[in-house]
Amino acid sequence: MDTNTTDAPNEQSATLSISGMSCASCANRIEEALSAVTGVRSASVNLATERVTVRMHPDTPVPALVSAVEAAGYKATPETTDGAVVRGAPPEVSPAPVILSAMLTAPLVLPMVAKLFGVDEMPEPWLQALMAAPVQFIFGARFYRSAWKAIRARTGNMDLLVALGTSAAFAFSLYRMIVAPGDAHHLYFESSAVVITLVLLGKFLETRAKFRTSEAIRALQSLRPDKALLLTDAGEVEVPISRIRVGDRIVVRPGSHIPADGEIVEGASHVDESMLTGESLPVEKNLGDRVTGGSVNGEGRLVLRVTATGAETTLARIIRLVESAQAEKAPVQRLVDKVSAIFVPVILGIAAVTFTAWLIATGDAENALINAVAVLVIACPCALGLATPTALMAGTGAAARQGILIKDAEALETAHRVDTVVFDKTGTITMGKPTLVGFESVIGDEALALAAAVQQGSEHPLARAVSDFSKEKNVDVPVATGVTAIPGRGVRATVLGRQLEVVSEKRMIELDATPPPQLVKKSADWMMLGLTVSWLVETTGAPSVLAVMAFGDKIKPESFAAIMRLRELGLRTVLLTGDSASAASAVSLFLGIDEVIAEALPDQKAAKIIGLREKGRIVAMVGDGINDAPALAAAHIGIAMSTGTDVAMHASGITLMRGDPSLVVEALEISGRTYAKIRQNLFWAFIYNVVGVALAAGGLLSPTIAGAAMAFSSFSVVTNSLLLGKTHRHN
Repeated sequence: MDTNTTDAPNEQSATLSISGMSCASCANRIEEALSAVTGVRSASVNLATERVTVRMHPDTPVPALVSAVEAAGYKATPETTDGAVVRGAPPEVSPAPVILSAMLTAPLVLPMVAKLFGVDEMPEPWLQALMAAPVQFIFGARFYRSAWKAIRARTGNMDLLVALGTSAAFAFSLYRMIVAPGDAHHLYFESSAVVITLVLLGKFLETRAKFRTSEAIRALQSLRPDKALLLTDAGEVEVPISRIRVGDRIVVRPGSHIPADGEIVEGASHVDESMLTGESLPVEKNLGDRVTGGSVNGEGRLVLRVTATGAETTLARIIRLVESAQAEKAPVQRLVDKVSAIFVPVILGIAAVTFTAWLIATGDAENALINAVAVLVIACPCALGLATPTALMAGTGAAARQGILIKDAEALETAHRVDTVVFDKTGTITMGKPTLVGFESVIGDEALALAAAVQQGSEHPLARAVSDFSKEKNVDVPVATGVTAIPGRGVRATVLGRQLEVVSEKRMIELDATPPPQLVKKSADWMMLGLTVSWLVETTGAPSVLAVMAFGDKIKPESFAAIMRLRELGLRTVLLTGDSASAASAVSLFLGIDEVIAEALPDQKAAKIIGLREKGRIVAMVGDGINDAPALAAAHIGIAMSTGTDVAMHASGITLMRGDPSLVVEALEISGRTYAKIRQNLFWAFIYNVVGVALAAGGLLSPTIAGAAMAFSSFSVVTNSLLLGKTHRHN
């Protein structure tokens, strides 16, 4: 069982896997059922991962939790863990039921369309029933199951309305077949089949979106290697990561992912920690320095003493932060079910009153039944089921044409209210890779050729930057021999008979090389701007410094326009980065960003976002790295650059398909308009139902007209959604 102690005294948490949920009201019922168990302090269902986390007194028995969930009509299984934080995600839903249901429904609907063009041919009644029955009772079985659970819980949901309305239409059609065997025109099999098919489509889109939200967790988990090289008395032994314990010594070879948090006890290297800090440059690591599991070792062999494994690693904490933030619910997903809980008993009451009143008034049982069925048919929430998915499809289509992917309901709900936009720096505001931005030499242009020669063949980001710069300047680069990496320090080589090194300041000091004053001053100026500095040193005789070079991450050309547009809209801008304070300040001053928060680790970034939310700010977070994932998930709206990591994209509600910060404004505007369409659709769907029910109860609508009105309400909802794309193209 996955049970963990918490920070609160006398409290622990347990995680259960849940199956059988179909909507947000299911999650609410499970939470209510668990909250009623003695000792339970809180219960939070995560629909994305189909799990519930329960905080409770240590003496609370887990079987009591399982029993409570099962009594509510669902299945619960206590989870087990082997030290890993993340469990498997549910499989992605298949579109096959929707496709097969649509294939059976089409022959029922096409004759009605043909009738508009003067063609009056309907399938035989028995054939209509044969095609509608599988849709009603096989593909629609899920609605009956969900409806039964709602009845047992003494509540209502959209599935209950679907089951009632379609069953009424189907049953009345069977009745008509008996009393009028040859009449194929006054049957309502197509109404029941169309409702079920269209609502199944909405459920499919909803489930697929839910599946995608769990990809962030799986992408984070994939960063951790499955195996590690354990250092034993017999040498290096490859073992499963689950066997690694705190205090063990493990070997990390060049280019490998680091399997666990640890401290370097042997070796030196550069480590790519962009997944943790957002820093685009590999970080120099030496004896005693700490490294993080999931980061990538550079050119040197390292021996680590493990300081944290499994659930206690930094990567695992990032996973928990994303998981926790995704557990928050978007109220828009509960709106229809909340209204349906009131709507269902009201409609049943109206149908019963309609039947009774007409029976008493006219004595005609068939007419009374027709009017009652008309009430149930017009109340079928087809338009309600389409309101969200059609607006979402239209909005995402319009956004996609602008290079924006919208995939999160909470983003749709809050986009129009955003007042604070928080940007990561590296890869978001800047290009995300180092470039040579400054070169100062005491021997003239020859120094650049020598530096480029030393760096030939190296895949280090700084070496590539020097190579790219020399190509831009059309420098003839001589051939270097004896190229050797100096782990954690730089690289050495022989060029034209001269022994040269391109190294860090630490290595320059070790060589006892004193740079000329003009290079010292230049270096100080560059470091004040947050730039990374390297030195070209000749060691043929007494070490002498020939040049100093500065590396920086260039600001994207679009960043200035993006910040300016956001400020014109009255939105506050914040730069939140793991980079140095000097580098962050230089960028913010250039762009005119309102606030800077530098040197922030992933959990600190998420805490800063939460702090802004607690102050009443509606926050959009823009980032591209794994290190941004907790902050993206913690913000009201996460906006990720597709040029970054998959983890950032999965943890966000909006993805910019180009690494263009100016798309942020477009994303917020389109998201706001999409949610506005959802609200409009829900409003009109309810209006159709309210007016239609009143007319049906008054005997002014036959089931046929009621079915047509229901279809027209669906048509109007779809049309209104499609206007979203046209409106955007005209803007």
